[in-house]
Amino acid sequence: MLPVVLFQAFGVSEHARQKKKKGQMLVFKSQSISAEFTGPDGKPASRRIEIRTSPITGRTCRIAFSRSEEREPGTDSLPAPPPEALDVRNCPFCQPQVAVRTPGLHPDLKVAERMRTADSILFPNLFPYGSYSAVSLFDDRHFVEIGSASARSYADSLINCSRYLAAVIDHDPEAIYMAVTQNHLPSAGGSLLHPHLQVNADRHPSNHQRFLGQDAAEFYDRTGSYLFSEYLKQELQDGSRYLGRSGPWEWLAAFAPEGFFEIWGILPRATSMRAVAPNQWLALAEGIVRVQQFYRSINRNGYNLGMISIEAPDSRLELRVVMLVRPNYAPWVRSDHTGFEIMLGDMTTFVSPEQTAGWARPFFGNG
Repeated sequence: MLPVVLFQAFGVSEHARQKKKKGQMLVFKSQSISAEFTGPDGKPASRRIEIRTSPITGRTCRIAFSRSEEREPGTDSLPAPPPEALDVRNCPFCQPQVAVRTPGLHPDLKVAERMRTADSILFPNLFPYGSYSAVSLFDDRHFVEIGSASARSYADSLINCSRYLAAVIDHDPEAIYMAVTQNHLPSAGGSLLHPHLQVNADRHPSNHQRFLGQDAAEFYDRTGSYLFSEYLKQELQDGSRYLGRSGPWEWLAAFAPEGFFEIWGILPRATSMRAVAPNQWLALAEGIVRVQQFYRSINRNGYNLGMISIEAPDSRLELRVVMLVRPNYAPWVRSDHTGFEIMLGDMTTFVSPEQTAGWARPFFGNG
């Protein structure tokens, strides 16, 4: 079903006008344009493109519906495991190599050289991205197919990340810009197959931390409401992109995606990773695995995950996990970024978020 926000090209939708008139604070803006040409058969042809503007960032994306009809190589079935899937002897994250081939945390953090939560082991990133950059392992297997990790193993790794970030902020109170990310398989930027999360803290904000932090603060000052909570409130009223819950985490398909099959998990009014309780980390892990299982159902094996926070007392930036599909790790697979994305800055996807939600919703028990 197409979203109710479709309207005349480059005009504000009636749906958006009504929301604004009723005092709603965010506008879910969508614009429909068409490309007209003469087809190969000599007959007039038209192709519809939808342009959406994110109510959070103001960034636009495009949905090229006609491209969904293309056959994308490498997605007819789930690709076979990578050639390195059995190469445990050369993996520095596998036992027993992990004890001798990974670095130790700095003693100033006043924690063990390698932090452990159940089977999860955390240690510094040998190739860091910031002042406090670490790797948190989960699932003791060398290679784990997408959607097959246990929620408990993910939760232990996330808890390890939160403990590390707490140690960092105790040591360096100005390192308030924190992030947890994942690159699953080389097509998503992963350099090692062994399942792990990256965790980072720094005094210097990334672009997303700077812009989203400022937007969330300005929105709160203007309205008295939290930005992602208000976004979620309006999405729950609409319902077409909502997936379901895992504990207190609310899951939905992104209205204006910046990646293929982009899905968000929001923890309303929570602004600190350090304040998340262990059972809330487990609930997040359960949602992550459900999204992975959805990706597996559409024969995708590469994906990225990310969550950022600003660990300051006055931060209004709520916790949000973003997950999206990347190109399959398989021979002759097309990249998801073309010259249009790189040079123009607009992400172009082929499937509507409403369709994504329809396909993913059963994994949250809402079929």
